[in-house]
Amino acid sequence: MSPLTEIHAMIDARVRAIREDRPDWWCGKGCDTCCRRLAELPRLTAAEWELLRDGLAALSPQRLDAIGRDLAALANDRARPLVCPLLEPSTGSCPVYAQRPVACRSYGFYVQRQLGLYCPEIEARVADDSLADVVWGNHDAIDQRLADLGESRPLTEWFGNWRCGE
Repeated sequence: MSPLTEIHAMIDARVRAIREDRPDWWCGKGCDTCCRRLAELPRLTAAEWELLRDGLAALSPQRLDAIGRDLAALANDRARPLVCPLLEPSTGSCPVYAQRPVACRSYGFYVQRQLGLYCPEIEARVADDSLADVVWGNHDAIDQRLADLGESRPLTEWFGNWRCGE
């Protein structure tokens, strides 16, 4: 099992545990709140990019062109929050969901409390203490495991180099 696959398995186990305890958990199919409220564009390791690139390669040329335009527009945009350029605007779905980066997989189930990395729905419930019994994943541990995979680069850079044939 590759190190990235191990990270995915660890995240999947945490997601399952939270969903088993709380079947009405907000994060799931049909919710795109986090995709429409990114603090920053994701940074990906080479292993994450290789997986994501496989998903992107299956998309139509027209969809890839639209993603490229959206990424180019966001590269210099300082306004926050950002809408994920991979999000399918008409459906609110992720066309590369199975290949999504670790940041997307872990959001809503792992936290760095000092950074306030919660979706607004979860943040409201954390504030009123109704999620005091939730066993969150430690995102610092995820970040360390990702760092062990090597340097990360912004999605804009990976995508731009790929589309230019580099």
